[in-house]
Amino acid sequence: MFSLRRDRHDTLAKAQVESLMEAAGDVVFRLNGEGTILYASRRAADLIGPDAALDGSPLAAFVDPADQQAIALAISHARQSEQPGKTNVRFKQRGALLWVELQISAYPAEDGDTELLAVGRDISAQQATEERLRHMATHDALTGLPNRSLLSDRIRMAIAHARRIGRGFAVLALDLDGFKKVNDALGHPIGDALLHIAAARLAATLRDVDTIARVGGDEFVAVLPGAVAEAEIQIIARRMISAMQLPFEIQGHTLYVGTSIGAAVFPEHGDSEVKLLAHADTAMYRAKETGKARCVIYNQHKFTHAEHDVSMEAAMFQAVRDGEFLLHYQPIVDARSRQIVGFEALMRWQRPGLGMVSPAQFIPMAENNGLINLLGAWALKSACMQIKRFEEAAGRPLYVSVNVSPRQFRNDQFLDIMDEAMALSGLNGHQLLLEITEGILMSDPEHAEALLTEIAARNVRIAIDDFGTGYSSLAYLKRFPIATLKIDRAFIKDLPASVKDVAICNVVLSLASHLNLTTVAEGVENAAQLDFLAAHGCGMIQGYFTGRPLLPEHAIQLLAGSRAVEAQPALVQ
Repeated sequence: MFSLRRDRHDTLAKAQVESLMEAAGDVVFRLNGEGTILYASRRAADLIGPDAALDGSPLAAFVDPADQQAIALAISHARQSEQPGKTNVRFKQRGALLWVELQISAYPAEDGDTELLAVGRDISAQQATEERLRHMATHDALTGLPNRSLLSDRIRMAIAHARRIGRGFAVLALDLDGFKKVNDALGHPIGDALLHIAAARLAATLRDVDTIARVGGDEFVAVLPGAVAEAEIQIIARRMISAMQLPFEIQGHTLYVGTSIGAAVFPEHGDSEVKLLAHADTAMYRAKETGKARCVIYNQHKFTHAEHDVSMEAAMFQAVRDGEFLLHYQPIVDARSRQIVGFEALMRWQRPGLGMVSPAQFIPMAENNGLINLLGAWALKSACMQIKRFEEAAGRPLYVSVNVSPRQFRNDQFLDIMDEAMALSGLNGHQLLLEITEGILMSDPEHAEALLTEIAARNVRIAIDDFGTGYSSLAYLKRFPIATLKIDRAFIKDLPASVKDVAICNVVLSLASHLNLTTVAEGVENAAQLDFLAAHGCGMIQGYFTGRPLLPEHAIQLLAGSRAVEAQPALVQ
């Protein structure tokens, strides 16, 4: 009888203990000293999974792997200090994770061993709220991209990682060309929608290890770990540029914007976050100044000396007055007959006492200070006049190719200047080829289409310079009246050995053939390149192999000499 009463008492006590455990928290476990589950509350079983075999399993087996060390430390602390150990852990729950605030206390068991009581409270809602607040503090509300604060952390982490492994990284600064016009004309809701789509497109172009952040307005910054080679940076940048060239369809509007990108590399261009961002920003503005829709990599020598040299800028204005600028003419030859068919006019600055100034130094400066309009008008008129003299020496028609800068293209008087140049020289429209960059087209497609249509109506031809290095968009080949593609020297210099360059050139030449466009290969420097291009259908060749840039009198001597040779009767063997 006594034994029966004792069993009932034990059963009642056990039931009371279990009832207390159920009420103690959302999850309650009784553990042995090693953390193995001796008992789990019904609510714990329901939350973790009714099918899970809890009793006899280590508690850590049901915790997310990232938190297993934390729970082991809490158990160890509770056993050794006899003070409760507290930690926040994630329990695995039917394919999801359940955040639990867990307190683990040690107590002596009846057999003298130490047992543990783990009482937990579900804090998933609290964690979700905290996570939302953390996300809001570190991410842009409109696009969901990291904001300036998180970007700063990522750059500092990238610097630390780069120093540890001895390999640098790149920082890219970019903004959307033409966005302000969209925002002003159609309002902020349309502008916000465009930014949201643009952010998604930019993020899709990057690798998983990269970061793209919105730092304000239409400005973005990307961090590319491990990307230090110019070729690698340019590949990623071209993907970003191409993504922005696609039309944005927003609330019945078809919108076009572009992007200009500047890049700086750690540690070559800066060893701190401030320097890297500043230099990437400087390079981005250089990209805008030189045609937009391109990526420019920071160059300390070029970006900190010549183009910001006030004395050189003053010298440029004086050089215009003193007539120090001149034109050299590089022959363009027929790929099959090797006969000269035209010349490209190249601007040069002969600075007294200092020699030739690189166009890479003075052209961007002229574009920035507005002198390019004056110099460009002079170059166009001079080139049209000069080609007539070249024709007299050659005894046959020739054409002249003239570069047009972004600022010239936007000048309201450009058409009048061109008309005047042709009228003064008597040049026919088809003898003038205007070279523009891809960025000029895409920075303001509506303006470009209207102006190019007017130019084409005069039979003046349009060439895309450095084709393949900017947008390389098939859309503009269809939309605009383009006559010629100039294949950039980057795809020519390794021909015919480079399999990739062979493939790229074949694609461009085939495309041009099907679209009835003429082609000019730039930078041809040896016979193997010329033979390959001629065999694969390239129409014209330009480069040091067929002729270096010449002063007008030397070009006339060359043409006269060629004419004399052509006039000689063939010798009979």
